[in-house]
Amino acid sequence: MSRKLISSGSEFESKIGYSRAVVDGDYVFVSGTTGFNYATNSISDSVVEQADQCFANIQQALQEAGAAVADIVRVTYILPNRDDFEPCWPVFQKWLGDVRPAATVFEARLLNDAMKIEIQVTARLPK
Repeated sequence: MSRKLISSGSEFESKIGYSRAVVDGDYVFVSGTTGFNYATNSISDSVVEQADQCFANIQQALQEAGAAVADIVRVTYILPNRDDFEPCWPVFQKWLGDVRPAATVFEARLLNDAMKIEIQVTARLPK
C-alpha cells in the first residue's frame, strides 16, 4: 500500500508541514488533534466538550483513511492541566470503552491557551 496523506483543511498543515493523518502500510497515524470545531470555526471553553470534539475530528480522519475508531490501537492524551483528565473519563469511555487501546497521558502546554486537550491516535486498518 502506498503512503496517503489526509488533510483536515487547516491552514497550519501547509504552514508547518504536517498532515492530519498519514496512512502507511497497515497503520493510520493521526496527528495530535485538538477540540477545534471546523464546522463552526470555534473551540469550546469546556475541556469535556473539547475532548468529545477531538474524537469527532479523529473519527473523520480515520474514516477518510478507511478505518474507524474501533481500529485504534494506541492513544495519547496531552493536557496543560492534569486535573482536567479525570473529568474527561466519560468521553474516553464513550469513544474507546470497548476499544481499550494502549494509552498514555501527560501534562504539557499546548500551542494556544484556549486548547485544553490534544489527542493523538494510531489505528490499524481493517483487513
